[in-house]
Amino acid sequence: MAPDRHSSEKTPTQGRARRAARRLGLALVLVTAPVTAEDHALVVLSWGGAYERAQQAALFAPYTAATGRQVSVRQYDGGIAGLRRAVAAGEVPWDLIDMTRSEAMAACDEGLLEPLSPALLAPAPDGTPAQADFLPGALGRCAVTHSIFATVIAYRTDAFPGRRPTRIGDLFDQQRFPGPRALQDTPAVNLEWALLSYRVPREELYRLLSTRRGLALAWARLDSLDEIRWWQAGDTPPRLLAEGEVVMASGYNGRFFEAMVHRGAPIEILWDGQVQEHESWAIPRGAPHPEAARDFLRFATATERLAELARRIPYGPARRSAAVRVTTHPESGVDMRLHIPTHPLNAERAVTKDETWYARTRSRIQALFAAWRAERDARPAQD
Repeated sequence: MAPDRHSSEKTPTQGRARRAARRLGLALVLVTAPVTAEDHALVVLSWGGAYERAQQAALFAPYTAATGRQVSVRQYDGGIAGLRRAVAAGEVPWDLIDMTRSEAMAACDEGLLEPLSPALLAPAPDGTPAQADFLPGALGRCAVTHSIFATVIAYRTDAFPGRRPTRIGDLFDQQRFPGPRALQDTPAVNLEWALLSYRVPREELYRLLSTRRGLALAWARLDSLDEIRWWQAGDTPPRLLAEGEVVMASGYNGRFFEAMVHRGAPIEILWDGQVQEHESWAIPRGAPHPEAARDFLRFATATERLAELARRIPYGPARRSAAVRVTTHPESGVDMRLHIPTHPLNAERAVTKDETWYARTRSRIQALFAAWRAERDARPAQD
């Protein structure tokens, strides 16, 4: 946990927030100036790394400049267990959470999030109402989608002389593409890719995953991989690839972009089979400053703010008026449109994650995945 450099300015709310954060085991990443008793900081839970740096430049710093309210960012790796505990304890330390739509839907169903009205959102610059400007499904009961990101496969460009992976099935082809893989320690996306490798149509994925046969096929395909490095933190797969510890890795397209473009890592993204997800803003029930959180949400989902975020990290804006304003990266000059998951060249064979299915089946599928993992890990190592 980051040290508290301004202990002389504690308030009761801040003290409870810090104690709750310690109990939940979440790291604090304080990115702003001191918070006074008269002007409480807005506390945001986000994902860290290149993504948080893009948010700082496109959202947090401009919001502070416009309103005078500081933004304090805390980092997590997803999940709603910490939120559930905080709400139950009546000590919620965050005002806003940046969360995937499937997790927001599950949290909303549990009563862990505040309801949100579309009326709080700003219209497009030409006056188009927000409800007509946002993409379908972006406005939920308790969350507002701001960006579309993708989980993709990336590979080392020097790992397979004379050939490159071109289809998601190549993830499981260890004859042509040998070497260890890194996959996220979750059933989501891995199950979809496993069935896609059998050439199951995208429209049939979740229907088949709702059956024992579909899950058995998926577990068998994942089981066929000789060596899997499981990851949880989003910065792990680019590092494993850059250091040559694996030859293919799943990960978030923005993390791989940062490694490729800004750090010169010898990797490429395989867009085939990308699984697109909505990234959303949500206000936890019992947030210390809910009205300020709504004010920030309106600011951060305005057309220009979403376009500015996409200029800094390649996630598709959830507003049509923002998507047409995406241009080049402000520092590197890279055309960001070509790196966004929703670009037509990248999205040709994309899968849209069925977040309603995951919200409904999360506990059961996670338990089945954990049981499969435990059985696989218990097997004797092969020579």
